[in-house]
Amino acid sequence: VFTQAGGIMVCTFSQETNMVHFSRRTAHPFAHCLSRRPVLGLAVALLVSAAPAAWAQTAWPNKPVKIVVPFAPGGTTDILARAIAPDLSKAFGQQFVIENKGGAGGNLGAEIVAKSAGDGYTLLMGTVGTHGINRALYAKLPYDPFKDFVPITLVAGVPNVMVVNAEKAAANKINSVNDFIQYAKARPGQLNMASSGNGTSIHLAGELFKSQTGTFMAHIPYRGSGPALLDLAGGSMDVMFDNLPSAMQLIKAGKLKALAVTSSQRSAAMPELPTVEEAAGLKGFEASSWFGLLAPAGTPADVVSRIQQEVAKSLATPAMKERLATLGAIPSGNTPAQFAALIDSEHKKWAAVVKASGAKVD
Repeated sequence: VFTQAGGIMVCTFSQETNMVHFSRRTAHPFAHCLSRRPVLGLAVALLVSAAPAAWAQTAWPNKPVKIVVPFAPGGTTDILARAIAPDLSKAFGQQFVIENKGGAGGNLGAEIVAKSAGDGYTLLMGTVGTHGINRALYAKLPYDPFKDFVPITLVAGVPNVMVVNAEKAAANKINSVNDFIQYAKARPGQLNMASSGNGTSIHLAGELFKSQTGTFMAHIPYRGSGPALLDLAGGSMDVMFDNLPSAMQLIKAGKLKALAVTSSQRSAAMPELPTVEEAAGLKGFEASSWFGLLAPAGTPADVVSRIQQEVAKSLATPAMKERLATLGAIPSGNTPAQFAALIDSEHKKWAAVVKASGAKVD
């Protein structure tokens, strides 16, 4: 850029430091040939065209970021999204706002994000249902869990827990999984099994239980765990295989009776509970859940990386570790590549479970 005195000021952009540097030079022999204003414009134009990606990186985020939770408030998906949002808001200086869009087993919210711009301002708190189960369960999905999304990071994994209405359990002497199996077999078609929606691990855990025990219960899908749990505690539902974090409060309050966890190992949060396999001898019974952040396809890699790094930092803090441990959740914060590999393996696993259970949703 030519100065008034006939010298030049050289502008350089460093991709390493992401900064513009200015240095003064002596008079240039051709300074008189060009006017100061056009050259200034030319210099700025060249500078902008030379580093668009780096400048875009520093610009994001310059407005609030939306995290879509594809279920109603009160469930584990919602709980975990709201747990990490404040730390992300603090780290990036913009609000990370939770927006609940429940319906169709998480498909409604997932579709909204899949069709959003890949600019880093709309994210999804995906689940084992939206990205591991639904492709095998539904005849047609309004999104492609692989092509329409960029994995960011796994936030946490949780076991599911088999819970029944506490008053009904006391009245009918249901103190174990085997007690419930006998009770259900004596009342085929009379019991209601609640879930957070078609295609969720909560739904599939129940279907797997029914197929392995020879019991029949009517499946009643809700728009999320929150309303389903309230009806179970109120007595209009009989059983649910909910995520442990969302059921924990009602279990501790004595509204629900926990019979077993559906994971392959006991949960550190409730070590007194046996696994379903232990309690009823159902070999290989395992139906855990996981939750992670994803972005629409096309989201810049640097934005994805920055979000993953900040989520990992948040999950590694002692306060967050303690909070999630009390909920029975196991924090992760893995890399986008590791999360992508998990999604692929989980899809293959749950496709086999769907086929074995015979569950289908049109």
